[in-house]
Parts: sequence; structure tokens; C-alpha cells
Amino acid sequence: MTGITAGALCSYRPLALTQSTHSKLLLLKSGSIIPPIGMGTWLTFNLTSPPEAVAERQKVLNEFYAAGGGMIDSSPMYGQSETLIGQLRNPQTEKDRLFSATKIWTPLSAHGRAQLKSSHDLWKEPVLDLVYVHNLLNWESHLKTLQAAKDARKVRYIGLTTSHGRRHEQMENLIKTQNIDAVQFSYNILDRAAENRLLPAAKDNGLSVIINRPFMTGGLFRQVKDQLIPEWAKQELNIESWAAFFLKFVTSHPAVTIAIPATSQPAHMKENMLALAGPMPTARQRQKMINTFEQI
Repeated sequence: MTGITAGALCSYRPLALTQSTHSKLLLLKSGSIIPPIGMGTWLTFNLTSPPEAVAERQKVLNEFYAAGGGMIDSSPMYGQSETLIGQLRNPQTEKDRLFSATKIWTPLSAHGRAQLKSSHDLWKEPVLDLVYVHNLLNWESHLKTLQAAKDARKVRYIGLTTSHGRRHEQMENLIKTQNIDAVQFSYNILDRAAENRLLPAAKDNGLSVIINRPFMTGGLFRQVKDQLIPEWAKQELNIESWAAFFLKFVTSHPAVTIAIPATSQPAHMKENMLALAGPMPTARQRQKMINTFEQI
């Protein structure tokens, strides 16, 4: 299988990203639809040294942009992640394709406003693309802060996040009642709890959905260690790696907008982005993927 070029992504339009599916669709600043594989930075970008490790993260970013990547997701919770992203940003490799996504994470309202200003400074972005309230912490106050920033055109989209399968009932209620654009939560081929409440609610309310932990923090790879990719997946979906198998399962759900796997290795980033190649699984093929995984 050959790699994906930025040009090849221009015509890529999976079901999950059609305007009819999401009334509040995430777009790049250019107006183009955001590619459905992004990049998380939890743990992987929380470093300042040694120089060799920082250089590897630069290669990760270069691979991401070379394949047409857009969304990079971070948070003040992730230590030095936002700082390193700002340091490594390169307009030549980005070519205006960066979609910046970060969060407010604090119980204090005033600190939330300070975090938002800090994120603008660290990312070197006068307008952040998407800012969430992280894990619903003090969401009432922080949503007011984010709405004010959106009204002032300093933030383009706002949302809420949760993770680890927590707070699904509360998140469902907020999806239905709050004026937000996007939500982020965990979903993967093993942990499909979001299919019960969160994914249907987000789809019904026109929200874009960003998926964290699509590999279950590496746990899925441990389960398929030494197992070969099934021949049917290669033939029908052009899948050549378990990373592509897991990511295609996630991004083919009709309510999902984008998945944000994290990696510190350039080769793994290249492998992740290859999930953009070839056809997306149908409902029948998605069930076949579940059956295949459960039989391993």
C-alpha cells in the first residue's frame, strides 16, 4: 500500500463527515472538511528533553502533515504538551492545515480564563479552532468563558469532554441541553459503551464527535499481538495493519467525526494515517470486524 498525500485527502469524504450528518461540522480554517484521523498528545508530547526525543516529535508532526493531517488535540492537563507543540510548529509543513484543539481544566473560573489565554500564547494561535471543558470540570462556568471567547472570535468551536467511560448519563444530558459544537469521549472496538447513549445523542443533536483512546491506550494491540490481519480486511478494506483496522472501525461509525490516536513514533504516525486509504467499512463489515476481533 502506498502512503497518502495531502492532495489525495482533498477528495476524501467519509459518511461521518457529510453536512447532512452534522449540522455543526468542524472545518479547517480554509473551509475544507477536517480529515478523520487526528493526533492526540497525552503523554507523548509531555517532554522538554532530551533533544533526541524532541527531534522525534518533530518527525511525528512532519509525518502527520505529510499525510494531510489536521487536528492536534492537547490540554493544560498534559504537562508540557502545548508548549512543545508551539515550539515545533512549522508553517512550511503545516501549510495552514493545523486545526488546534485544546481544553480548560481547572475547578476555578478565573483560572479557566487564564488557561485559555495561556493556550493562545503557547500554541501561537490568535484564534484557537476548538476548546473544550475537560472532563466536565466546572463546566457551567467554563462554557460561559468559552462562549464569550467564541462571540469575540477568539475560539471557533466549543465543546465538552469525558473519558474512561465515565459520566455518560451526564454527558448525554449536556449534549441535549447545551449550546456546544463538539464532544469528545472514549470509543473503540472493545469499549463500545458510547454506542448506547452518547453517539446517538450527538448525532441527533448535530454535534461533531472526537474519539479519544481509539486503541484503548495500546491495550488493543496487546490483544492482537502476533496475530495476522485477516485476509478479508485486506481484500475488502485495504487494511494492512491493526492500527488501520481499529481506526477504520471507529471513524466509520456514522456519528463519529474524527479519532485522535497518540504516538511518539514517526513510523506509527505514518501507519495511523494510512487508515485514510481505501474504502470505509459498511455496517455489515463493522460487525464482521467485531466478530473477527472477538474470536482472537
